Amino acid sequence: MGAVLWNKHPFLFNTKEMEMKKTIVIMLLALVALAGRAQVKPTTDLIGSWSGKLDAGIAKLTLVLHLKQADGYVTVLLDSPDQGVKGIGASKEYLSDDSLAVKIESVNATYRARLKDGKLDGTFTQNGISLPLVLTKSESEEYEVKRPQLPKPPFPYETEEVTFRNEADGATLAGTLTYPVGYDRTAKQKPTVVLFVSGSGQQNRDEELLGHQPFLVIADYLARHGIATLRYDDRGTGASVGGEVEKATSEDFMRDADAGLSFLRSLKTFGKVGLLGHSEGGLIAFMLGARKKTDFIVSLAGPGVKGDTLLVAQSNCIMQLSGMPGDMTIESLRQQQTIQEMPWLKWFIDYDPSDDIRRTRCPVFALNGDRDCQVISSQNLTAIRQLLPSSKKNLLKEYPSLNHLFQHCTTGLSTEYGQIEETISPEVLSDIAEWIGNLK
Repeated sequence: MGAVLWNKHPFLFNTKEMEMKKTIVIMLLALVALAGRAQVKPTTDLIGSWSGKLDAGIAKLTLVLHLKQADGYVTVLLDSPDQGVKGIGASKEYLSDDSLAVKIESVNATYRARLKDGKLDGTFTQNGISLPLVLTKSESEEYEVKRPQLPKPPFPYETEEVTFRNEADGATLAGTLTYPVGYDRTAKQKPTVVLFVSGSGQQNRDEELLGHQPFLVIADYLARHGIATLRYDDRGTGASVGGEVEKATSEDFMRDADAGLSFLRSLKTFGKVGLLGHSEGGLIAFMLGARKKTDFIVSLAGPGVKGDTLLVAQSNCIMQLSGMPGDMTIESLRQQQTIQEMPWLKWFIDYDPSDDIRRTRCPVFALNGDRDCQVISSQNLTAIRQLLPSSKKNLLKEYPSLNHLFQHCTTGLSTEYGQIEETISPEVLSDIAEWIGNLK
């Protein structure tokens, strides 16, 4: 995950201040699997999978080392399950019955260890920084990432695979329409339906990240509380096809969401048709709210200030939490070459949501976690509160100890996301369902 909104645009991590220990965390994010092969005798005791925690200061990352026997050779692979990375290729420098030294060239790292009391006791080194790493042999080759909130079938509600079309951009969006528990097509009372819009970067319909599937969790919860939902793969992702992706901005993605709202209304199956947007999706929600396209809005960590202002605060917060000076300015941000190379980013830093928020008259539930270091609550939720037209139906709420994904956390840094078992706070789920359910 990078650093903009939903952590998909990583340019803020490419500054010189993010070196040292943090390099170990970041460089494991973009890897190519290249299997290393080492010829050894087949009786080595080190064959199998070994797992442990690497304490990189700003995060404790689970690493899993796989040594697999095949035709007189051993293949060596490394996984970083907390970051959703598998199959990082490694090559052997030394391998025996009781010790090993492997090199992971793609991240400029090495691991050297000796078998001691049944564990590999060694050192992980990357870019000149050495950290202790003790690995314990695992019974299974697969490291289980626990996600207790992930819904499991059978489900007590109906779902339907659907597609809708953004004709202006030539995009066909594919998604899952979830009906509420007890849905009766013949009933006069039509249920409310909510369109989900994801954060920045290409996301699938579940907004899947590091084993978490927050949109699936929210859709399941709402279905069990009488509310229908439609979540869809972003253009160019999953089963969605067509439409410009590389040069697309939030305005393009807004037209995709608008097409989704129009599709839901065309079914004539639902009553109110609203929009739930996370991060950039919250920005898009206000863009459509200002255009009177949605009956209500749930803004999950949606921006309330101009893009360059948001990104500077985001960068400085992340740096400070990482124990480094937070000294980025709007001027230094705009001088970064990446700005000119990324159309989405170039558009975003110039976009000010103030006018769209002022013109939004539908009911709004805007929420943030007070440990969100990507869309900072004290900056963005405060701005939304000041700009949004007054209404008894509006609700703005800050949640203690929650991060950008609305998980209970320690620091709020994105390095914790994969390590936290909780996908989304139960209180947030309950509040969303209750607020939508109370709309008349």
